[in-house]
Amino acid sequence: MKIEVWSDYVCPFCYIGKKQLEIALDELGYGDAIEVAYKSYLLDPSTPVDTTSSVYEELSRKYQISLDEVKKMTANVTARAKEVGLEYNFDEMKSANTVKAHRLAKWAETEGKEKEFTERVLKAYFLEGEAIGQTDVLLTLAEEVGLSAEKARQVIESNEYLEQVEQDIAVAQNLGVRGVPFFVIDNKYGISGAQPQEVFEQTIEKAAQEMGLRKPLKMQGVDGAACTDDSCDI
Repeated sequence: MKIEVWSDYVCPFCYIGKKQLEIALDELGYGDAIEVAYKSYLLDPSTPVDTTSSVYEELSRKYQISLDEVKKMTANVTARAKEVGLEYNFDEMKSANTVKAHRLAKWAETEGKEKEFTERVLKAYFLEGEAIGQTDVLLTLAEEVGLSAEKARQVIESNEYLEQVEQDIAVAQNLGVRGVPFFVIDNKYGISGAQPQEVFEQTIEKAAQEMGLRKPLKMQGVDGAACTDDSCDI
């Protein structure tokens, strides 16, 4: 079974939703029978590539509210993140254009490192206050998950994988996605946003049962005495 996740690296609920999905998959116990694929989405492609604005300043400008109001709003998000084990650090977060990060993620997928790179970028942004729109930061993050910094720079300095990013966005538009995170489960069910945990678990379980997906056996104890076609433990 396949679960597709549309998200953006600067969306606080995307990281929360990602953790909720991971918790659900761990609780349900289907293991490798469920594949998770990450899809690109750009919340604000007009964000300047070289911006140094803080998230507080950006949100204040975007929603036309005071910095105090912004801090109260983000405090609620911080509390929600803690529920899934994430310690958000809005004081250090910087506004970022995420096109480079999304293109690198598409390349990381070809190297078998999509999940590692996605998690590393989200952690860098929300927990460590890294400027993930900046090339040097992205090169470091790529290298940390075992990718070639040299090749990563080549991807960033070209238009490689931009078409794949745009295709993801086009598919999201066709699905009627208006916000992220957005989850498509087995191409049958959609979950919009970071919903209550039971929504993830119940929806995944329903889709799994409908397709006859079986959970791996939970082995108990250690290997005991047994007989095979060739021998017996006597």
